[in-house]
Amino acid sequence: MSHRTMRDFLAVLEQRGLLRRITKPVDPLWEPAALAKWMYQGLPAEQRFGMYFEKVMGSDIPLVTGALGASPATYALALGVEVDGINDAWVNAARNPIQPKVIDQALCQEVVMTGNDVRLSYLPIPVWTPGKDAGRYITTNVVTKDHDTGIQNMGVYRTMVCDETSVACNLHIGRHGFQNMFTWTDKGKPMPIAWVISAPPVVHLSSVALLPYGVDEITLAGGAMGAAINMVRAKTVDLLVPADAEIIIEGEVHPGEMTAEGPFGEFAGYMGGVVQRNVARITAITHRKNPIYYGLTSQMPPSESTTLQSIVNAGLLLKRLRDDMGESSISDVFIDLTFAGVMGHVIIAMKPGYPAHAKKVGRLVAAMTALKRVTVVDNDIDIRDSSHIDWALNARFNPSRDTVLIDDVFFNLDPSVGPSDMGSKIICDATAKVDAGAFSLPPKDIMMKALKSWKEIGLPEFDIPKRARYRIDRS
Repeated sequence: MSHRTMRDFLAVLEQRGLLRRITKPVDPLWEPAALAKWMYQGLPAEQRFGMYFEKVMGSDIPLVTGALGASPATYALALGVEVDGINDAWVNAARNPIQPKVIDQALCQEVVMTGNDVRLSYLPIPVWTPGKDAGRYITTNVVTKDHDTGIQNMGVYRTMVCDETSVACNLHIGRHGFQNMFTWTDKGKPMPIAWVISAPPVVHLSSVALLPYGVDEITLAGGAMGAAINMVRAKTVDLLVPADAEIIIEGEVHPGEMTAEGPFGEFAGYMGGVVQRNVARITAITHRKNPIYYGLTSQMPPSESTTLQSIVNAGLLLKRLRDDMGESSISDVFIDLTFAGVMGHVIIAMKPGYPAHAKKVGRLVAAMTALKRVTVVDNDIDIRDSSHIDWALNARFNPSRDTVLIDDVFFNLDPSVGPSDMGSKIICDATAKVDAGAFSLPPKDIMMKALKSWKEIGLPEFDIPKRARYRIDRS
């Protein structure tokens, strides 16, 4: 089971050396974000860690970033599983969603600020692309709901701070928060909205899942937790919010009130432009005593946001292919940790059952996702090992025979084409189609005998890579 609160999770991370406390006072206008960028740009995934800034200038509240998505290891810890069990955990959560439980009293409402007490500068909100972003941005879960059905939605929508009591939320076309907004504003009503900061880990992990409209992400979080997520009614708006969060910001989006939002560093690694977005008026800030502020760091990949999106959506895609599409021969799915669930590279491991089966699966994935590259390999390939993928592409992929190109695809923010141009997708079938003979490795009994000799000699110890196990098992 995952951790019930963010601070419980952070304590476990710290015990395992996966969270670093920074005691030096930092300037939120540049320092936390730039330090986080160095962590992602300079360190390999296995050496990354969450960053806990104890003293942020201008606020008495500490700031944390990178803890959920520093690496697959920290992600797995947040989900409460081993790294190899992440996909299975999401498949199980999607199969067994759990409705939330509404309670009357909550940690997130130990302190309530409304009216003249509301000021966003109270919080240690950073500038995430110092020197280039338009200002401070809230980067966390945003809760909205459909006016007519009452079904809530939770997603991550960047939110620019305009002043002490107003923000510009990036509710853009195609996202569920945008769809919800028009169920209110088309009736001339303000839409209730809330920002959930430092929620239980599974709430953050679930909020970036690409679920159908009308499915509340909090039910997926419950499935991942293995228990109902506690929710409480917000103080000034008609929404339910996670009761065990550290901080909640409440507000309303009023019809027709717009402002310029951006520029802002985008997940693809380039700066986004200035757009017109809806203004939200803040009506309350509630929090538990001595709260912790959490902000997701994105911009130039690899980043926390791309890590979170890639991992959860790989698990959900595996579930859709197996359960909904009947493709039971698929054994694993991995989405690269660079571009996440949008315009990224997905690798699918399967045992093809008939000629062109792999191409069929590739076309299916290309049609039902926003992924740009689809590579299909046999299930004797470690799809998380780039050298093994390259070997499959070299040994089992004939470009003229095994490539499918799909034209006239629209990707929002695709940096490889102009703003008004159409993109494309590629499917690479790197499954074996001919008998290339036996592997050029000694038989398994000799290899294992040699491993024993290796240890007796005193050569450096190592864990057998999955690619080596797969190869030796076939030798």
